[in-house]
Order: sequence, then structure tokens, then C-alpha cells
Amino acid sequence: MHLAGMILPIFAVILTGWLARVSGYMPHALAPSLMRFAYYVAMPALVFLTIADESLHSLLEWRFLAAFGGGSMICFAAVLLVARIARGASLAASAMLAAAVSMTNTGFVALPILKTLYGKPGVLAAAVATVFVGAIMFPVLVIMVEIGRLDASRKIDVTALMRQIATNPVILATICGLLWSIVGLTLPAPLASFLTILGEALTPCALFAIGLDLTLSELRGRVSLYALLTALKLVIVPLVVYALCLASGLGRTATIAAVVCAAVPTAKSAYVLASEYELEKNVVGAVISMTTLFSIVTLLAWLYMLQR
Repeated sequence: MHLAGMILPIFAVILTGWLARVSGYMPHALAPSLMRFAYYVAMPALVFLTIADESLHSLLEWRFLAAFGGGSMICFAAVLLVARIARGASLAASAMLAAAVSMTNTGFVALPILKTLYGKPGVLAAAVATVFVGAIMFPVLVIMVEIGRLDASRKIDVTALMRQIATNPVILATICGLLWSIVGLTLPAPLASFLTILGEALTPCALFAIGLDLTLSELRGRVSLYALLTALKLVIVPLVVYALCLASGLGRTATIAAVVCAAVPTAKSAYVLASEYELEKNVVGAVISMTTLFSIVTLLAWLYMLQR
């Protein structure tokens, strides 16, 4: 009951946001603004505050990156190949399906959970995972989609892609935090308090926005495909990450953090990209909704198993 008592209130905030929308208490249109505040203001503040106070050695945990990042990329490649060979899907569509399975919502869901479980070490692990998803997986996905859509009149805009990565607020906060950590300065108390206030707003704001934006109408249609992708996301991806954690000899806390980062719902950024390119938008949206709903059960199961 200890784990359930810690995790269920987090999902209760998501449920509250959903109830606020379906009851008409708050408009659906409010969700993007809340998410924007959480991603562009609250999360960078929390990430900078956490990283700036850590030593460089504790930040560069290569085994954590190898387990979480390697597991995510292995699953991305596997789904892409199966979609290409078995379903005969285009490279762009296959990449989008692979993203629905392997790209995780580390910032909005894993970070609040790990912060609740482990405090600063949990925030640090989620921050590293978020940077990996934003700086490695997202560009890889964009490149695969662009290659799949390539014709004589189009070319990949490398400059725009690099600019998008360089101006990502979480990546910028991570870089600034690393520089502060390397210099070895102490954060002034007023600045630390300011960043703490902003960072504490991340959990309620992000989770409520997820619930406010959650729709179940997308679940109509290819339910078997949605269920398969959801099972891959919530069971197989964390299993692969867990196997890599064991193989690399990762410590217990870091292992739990890596598996949690892999076991949370699909990242909203995958749906944003699917909408922009008009690629498997309904499928990605449905998988986000299903993984958000069922991760309440699967995440608790993973945590209980890992704690034992």
C-alpha cells in the first residue's frame, strides 16, 4: 500500500483534469497553455536547480543512459523494422509507430513520480532521460520521417533541426546546470527559492494538463493495433530496459528510475509530430490515451516487482 499511496495521487491529478474537461468545469483549450508553462518554465527551473547542485560525476551515469537509452532505441528499431516488413508501411509511418512505442513521457509523468519516490536523485534521473528523448530520439524520428517523405523537391533542413534541439528549454536548462556545476558555484538563496517555487509547479500543472487533454474518442477504430502497441510500450520496453540494467550492473535506485522512465505513457511530442506530418495521427493519439489509462496498473506492477 505504500507505493500505491504514493503513485495513485499522481494519477488522481490526471483524472481530476479529465473530469474538469468532460464536466465543462474547465475548457479543453486551456491544456496547451498549461503544458507550455510546465515545459517552458517549471521543468527547466527544476532541472537546472537539480543539476546545478550535483557533481559532474553523478550526472554522467553512462550505465543509466545505456540501459534507458539503449533499451528505447532497440525497441524503436525493432518496431520500425516489423512495421516495414510485416505491415509494408512506409519508412515515415513505420518511424511514427516506433515512436508511439519507444518515446516516453519522462518529463510530465516520470519526473513527478521519481521526485515523489526519491527526491533529487529521482529528478536527476528523469532529467537525464528527458534530455535523451529530446536530444537523441526526437531528432532521429524527425530525420527518419523526412527521409521517408523525401522527393526531388525536398531536403532535410539540418539547420532548423539543430536550432530546434539547441533551443529546447530542458536541454538548455541541462547545459546551464552542467556549466554551473562545473564552475562549482553555490546558488544564492533567493535564486534557489525562486527556482524551487517554479519547479514545484511542474507536478500539478503538467499532470492536470495531461488529464485536461486526455480524450477517449480516439480509441474507436483499430483497437487490436492500439492494444498491441500499448502492450509493447508498457510491458516490453520496460522489460528490455530492465534487462539492460541487470546486464550493466546498474544500482537498485537507478534501475528503478530507468524502468519507471520506460514504463510511463507515450510522449505527447510524438503526437505533435504525427499531427504536423499527418502520419498515423489517430494511432499515436490512441496509444497515448491507452498508455495513460493502463499505465496506472502496469507502473504499479513494475514498482512492486522492482521493490521486491
